[in-house]
Amino acid sequence: MEQASKLSDRVINAIQKDISQGKYKPGQKIPAEPELMVQYAVGRSTIREAIKTLSMSGILRVQQGAGTFINESVQAESLDQRLRRADFEEINQVRRMLDYEIVKLAAENHTPDDLHEMRLQLDQRKKAILEQQYQPCMEADIAFHMAIAKASGNHVLADLYRSFTNVIRDFFAKRDTQSISHFAISHHTHEALYKAIKSGNAKLSRQAMEDILDNNY
Repeated sequence: MEQASKLSDRVINAIQKDISQGKYKPGQKIPAEPELMVQYAVGRSTIREAIKTLSMSGILRVQQGAGTFINESVQAESLDQRLRRADFEEINQVRRMLDYEIVKLAAENHTPDDLHEMRLQLDQRKKAILEQQYQPCMEADIAFHMAIAKASGNHVLADLYRSFTNVIRDFFAKRDTQSISHFAISHHTHEALYKAIKSGNAKLSRQAMEDILDNNY
């Protein structure tokens, strides 16, 4: 059985999702407790706990005798917040679309400085693998891909990719942090990606990126 706190967290996330998707708009009254209990399949105490938390955070406004309303000043969910509650399969699908375009553009637009940064981070990644240092390896891996995003020459794509890095860190953190095997197994594909970008071959770059993403679990 889920603990009450976990149930209320689930309801909080569901209400926030409904707000972000426009089901509930700023200033709008949300359904009464009995309807919310049916809608989210939880008890009255869980609904009250969720509403209390959302009210304290300024998302909901409880008006005695009138009901509960979406606060007029509530802002849309940020991209970082939305990414953090997405499941990994969704993240990987979006990242795949981004990465295919990023590596293509990086192959076409990279500068010597871009290549130097990629090579530096790739060498740091390999060093951390050999020394069995998980955290430095994770940071070097993320920095390598971020360097590729910058090399694309498209600032919007690079900014979008930067938003993904926090989610990627969360995913890595959920892995067995005592083992560096995931990084070690994929290092040759990262080397292949670097060489493809350096050669200016967009097709090979996309293929190398696909190999990385297909084994990203």
